[in-house]
Amino acid sequence: MKTINQIIAAGIVGILTVFSANAQVKVQAGEVKSHELEVLNQLTSPSVVVNMPVSQLLNAPGNEALRAFFFTPVKDKTALKGKKIAVLAADGFEEIELLGPVWYFRELGAQVDIVSPKYNPAPARYGLAAPEMAATHIMAIQYLQPVGWVKVDRTADQIKVSDYDAVFIPGGAWNPDNLRYDKDVIHFIQDFNKAGKLIAAICHAPVVLASADILKGRKLTGYWNIQTDLKNAGGIVLEQPVVTDGNLVTSRHPIDVADFSRAVEAWLIKK
Repeated sequence: MKTINQIIAAGIVGILTVFSANAQVKVQAGEVKSHELEVLNQLTSPSVVVNMPVSQLLNAPGNEALRAFFFTPVKDKTALKGKKIAVLAADGFEEIELLGPVWYFRELGAQVDIVSPKYNPAPARYGLAAPEMAATHIMAIQYLQPVGWVKVDRTADQIKVSDYDAVFIPGGAWNPDNLRYDKDVIHFIQDFNKAGKLIAAICHAPVVLASADILKGRKLTGYWNIQTDLKNAGGIVLEQPVVTDGNLVTSRHPIDVADFSRAVEAWLIKK
């Protein structure tokens, strides 16, 4: 016969197993269906993820200049006064690559709007669970970890080229994939390029420009694992923190945010 301690231990293990599955399990006659629980345990994995906290990034060895960029007060608060900048972003944008430049451009006096694709919830059969705010906000990540939400000012179907002086696209591995499939986003980028206005993209974001077919013969850079895609789209890829070619400004990585932001500032000031 089982001892009381064995029974209690078995009960605790059972409870922990149910919670680790992180899913509802059907209960019939007060007993968990053991087969379903076994399957669910095979279909789930531990929720330990890699992330990139902003404080850790700014304090990492070698990033002293990046830290100084954010913590040194901006002297000229009117450098970009009168300039209007659209940030094209969707769920899965890299937090520092959006909020960093947005903070800087607003400090310089620019008007900055967050623009996303029109909200289009996935069909119920996809099994996606999203909060209500997903209809009006976009999700930030730190490398691989979802961390928060940013409110959207306008959607891509509501904007015109004449509304803005520049557009920039943050990276994040998921964000560009969401953007490059949206027809309103692609048409806007193509029209913006024809107008010769500034298009800036960092990290994974240049693949959106590849989808817009505006890279042939252009010098640019981007995150290392998309550089082959940029070359296949006709781009001339350079390995440097920031590349400016005509109306294109591109960068590689969150550690390049300061150089990227200053390059956008310099381009707009010249105009």
